[in-house]
Amino acid sequence: MDRIALFLPNWIGDVVMATPAVRAIRERFPAADLVAVCKPYVADVLAGSPWFRDVLLFDKGGPRAQRFWAVARRLRQSRVDAAILFPNSFRTALLARLSGCRSLIGFSRYGRRFLLSHQLNHKTDGRGRFVPAPVIDDYNRLAVALGTADPGYRMDLFTTPADEAAADAVWGRFGLGNYARVVGLNPGAAFGAAKHWPAESFAELTRRLAQRLGCGVLTLCGPGERDMARRIAEDSRSPHVFSLAAAPLSIGLTKAVIRRLDLLVTTDSGPRHFAAAFGRPVVSLFGPTHIGWTETYFEKAVHLQKKVPCGPCQKRTCPLDHRCMRDLTPAEVFAAADQLFARFPLPHAGEIRRAG
Repeated sequence: MDRIALFLPNWIGDVVMATPAVRAIRERFPAADLVAVCKPYVADVLAGSPWFRDVLLFDKGGPRAQRFWAVARRLRQSRVDAAILFPNSFRTALLARLSGCRSLIGFSRYGRRFLLSHQLNHKTDGRGRFVPAPVIDDYNRLAVALGTADPGYRMDLFTTPADEAAADAVWGRFGLGNYARVVGLNPGAAFGAAKHWPAESFAELTRRLAQRLGCGVLTLCGPGERDMARRIAEDSRSPHVFSLAAAPLSIGLTKAVIRRLDLLVTTDSGPRHFAAAFGRPVVSLFGPTHIGWTETYFEKAVHLQKKVPCGPCQKRTCPLDHRCMRDLTPAEVFAAADQLFARFPLPHAGEIRRAG
């Protein structure tokens, strides 16, 4: 097999969960050209990886070169032998079929069965309804259908020299190298406000981390979350709590920062999986979403979720009182972080941060 197109997932965290499958395909077909087809906003997740010969950006509202027919034409010119479809959309399968891919492997969803040459089915209950099942298992099944060995659950990410230089600047600006431990906070979530933990709860957690454990605390953010990150740092009223609110933001910077952390506390969002890919302990705060969908079996992870009558509801915004997140206390989150530090004592922080 000479050329394989991998149509990557559309969410940042899902791209990370697809990396065991991508790695397995690379290992099974070492001489093949792998082409990634992905949305522009997830492309940097895999920047620095050694896996792909080419990356095609696919965005129906983007520049002409990124639209449906332009991408189909480029794939047809590449004479792709097989396509792995991580997204379940009809549009993705149609693009792969019109690109001339001879073998299409994907899940039979949304009326696209007739477009696929190898169809897989998701787990359902006795009534035919989908049940929460780890998406990482489904992604691995796609790779196995192509002929790989079981990919396992080790996720991989990479950083570039530019990413590391940006993280060096952050460490220097805030003097984070002076702390025995640096904890990162990731309060945002692209899914919606229902995943957010209250900013005042994050601020209280930072005070506990700084006062009781002597940690430096760095609040991460995306472009639309600067105010949230700034508020958490200000409300902490601590000289040991900082934020990236004024920094030039990028996925690459977020990766390089998380790679250096001693622990991450995060909502159920993409950076949670960055921590796992870099082997960093992580406390994940779940509210409206099922843990089962995004379980990755990472041994250094703790999942916290309150059982409430109305959840997990899978809604982007809470129509009630947001009790699933509001009832999760800073004391509980601090205890989980402290337990992870005890279970996984780290080498000296400087040794980790100098690692390649």
